[in-house]
Amino acid sequence: MSKVADCIEMSVPAKAEYVGVVRLTASGVANRLGYSYDDIEDIKLAVAEACNNVVNHAYSQDGTTEGRNDIHLEFTVYDDRVQLIVADRGGAVDLDFLKKKRGPLNASQAIEDLKEGGLGLFLIETLMDEVDIQGNEGVVIVMTKFLKRVEVEPGDDRTSQEIPKQ
Repeated sequence: MSKVADCIEMSVPAKAEYVGVVRLTASGVANRLGYSYDDIEDIKLAVAEACNNVVNHAYSQDGTTEGRNDIHLEFTVYDDRVQLIVADRGGAVDLDFLKKKRGPLNASQAIEDLKEGGLGLFLIETLMDEVDIQGNEGVVIVMTKFLKRVEVEPGDDRTSQEIPKQ
């Protein structure tokens, strides 16, 4: 088991204007850990998709949901990965129904029949190394991205020697 180094927790209002704050936080954490540019972009996009799902689906759009409508986030840093948790308290969710809605497009479906949305979870699963979705009192998405280390140490001056002809 890897050792936990740090845990960053935050809560932001479930409003579109705060998704950028979460993206910046995810970018800062990933950058500090040494992720590649591409991996940082994947992490930012995955966490933004998860937050957008909360903004668009978790709480009543007419403001009738009781209590605060927040997105709860946790960034747990391990020595070989980062685990990001995005959670809401929007009520129980039918996970089987949610999982059936995700997935790649059906190639046989006419473009006119495609509906907007439904690709967020598929995108998250594509960008992250591990994804777990839970839904008791709301939706909890646990996303993990492993830190890929460089195989050859910098400054390694060893090179292959040409074998002389015999």
